[in-house]
Amino acid sequence: MANLTVLQPDAPVLSTLNRDGTRRWLKPRVSQGVFLTARRAVAYVLILVFTLVPFLKISGRPVLLLDVVRREFTFFGVTFLPTDTILLALLMLAIFVGVFLVTALLGRAWCGWACPQTVYLEFVYRPIERLVEGTLGRGGRRAAAATAPRAILKALLYFVVSFYLANTFLAYFVPVEELLEWVRRSPIEHPGSFGLVLVTTGAMLFNFAYFREQTCVLACPYGRFQSVLLDPSSLIISYDAARGEPRAKGRRPKRDVRSDEQGRSAAPRAGLGDCVDCGLCVITCPTGIDIRDGLQMECVACAQCIDACDDVMRRVGLPTGLIRYTSQGALAGKPARVLRPRVLLYSAILAVLVTAMMLAARGAAQPEIKILRGPGLPYARMPDGMIANNLRLRIQNRTDQTLRFSVDAVDAPAGTQLDFDVERLEVAAGRAREEPLLIRIPPTALHHGKCDVQLRVSAGERYSRTISYRLLGPEHP
Repeated sequence: MANLTVLQPDAPVLSTLNRDGTRRWLKPRVSQGVFLTARRAVAYVLILVFTLVPFLKISGRPVLLLDVVRREFTFFGVTFLPTDTILLALLMLAIFVGVFLVTALLGRAWCGWACPQTVYLEFVYRPIERLVEGTLGRGGRRAAAATAPRAILKALLYFVVSFYLANTFLAYFVPVEELLEWVRRSPIEHPGSFGLVLVTTGAMLFNFAYFREQTCVLACPYGRFQSVLLDPSSLIISYDAARGEPRAKGRRPKRDVRSDEQGRSAAPRAGLGDCVDCGLCVITCPTGIDIRDGLQMECVACAQCIDACDDVMRRVGLPTGLIRYTSQGALAGKPARVLRPRVLLYSAILAVLVTAMMLAARGAAQPEIKILRGPGLPYARMPDGMIANNLRLRIQNRTDQTLRFSVDAVDAPAGTQLDFDVERLEVAAGRAREEPLLIRIPPTALHHGKCDVQLRVSAGERYSRTISYRLLGPEHP
């Protein structure tokens, strides 16, 4: 068998992949600084918000609940049904356009500051790992000896956090009262729901304990979208190559210089840039990239490289900002532009979508009335000669109060009779009810086998709606 030659790539294919194709395990060093402090505060607030949102209610309804089983979707106390297709479509479009607008303005600020993947991985799971292994954020330094007790303790802590996170996640899809009932009851009494919790817990464990940053690098499409969502004026984290290159190791002599508006040294040392090539920006990166190689899809804009570089610059007596939040245009010496065609277009589209969504949502909190044809023949001739149509009245009470409905014929031929089993139909808040409705009309009211009537369905002074309905009968009465 002929020997096969394996060609090595000229550069790493992925930041989490070694040249031989094996997984590159990342244990980033924690770089203290202004941005880490701010991100930590934001993360803890978001964890608290993620936990509390399922418990918060508006007018007795959840703030956010995506009840797939019952096909009810509640946003800020308003429940939407699958029949609200226009409203749901507008909502999804508004979310996407909003993401486009935020990305055009702030780059991947969501990824580095607010995404649950980043929040839980960087501020819950990795701190647990550093605490158990004894690295305490020292990155590549040697960890404590790997022992079975340490491994068991880390696995146990990971399972507890993952179980909590799984229940928090499920609370957005299952009513929190029902989820709490799952927790209290024995798993034997509800094996299906218990299995769902275990599967979700396992998914969280796999993601945060094993897959980790590869979710951002490989699975999440957002990084690939940024190439078309960003423009030269979008906010990014970037290395100032004009100031930093050529890089060289070693301490720079202190010099009395001031930095310009872009953070560049006003009087760089001839022949040598400000980058001391310490590599801390790479060691501290949670996705393992070298920010000095330019804008990359793996960058989640966490600003750890900024904190690391600023600390080094202060220690060597050089201006901070060699790595900073900036834009490609600013690095090229162009003035910053907030209002630009892309931003204006996204803003206009978003305003139109939000306006349309608000108009469509005006009736979302109102009862939904449907008159459906009943089973069997479309009409029947009664013994007294009247033509009867067997219908069904379906009422979905989408308000937060129990309502009692009545039905009246407001524009119908003389002699029209309504046979309704209940004088006033009571429907509980958030519930639906369906009752048979029999309408009888005289044969003379038919024209070519058709007769249009107006039915008013009302609930006192709170709600009233008039519905047009076409009754059927014989072509020649």
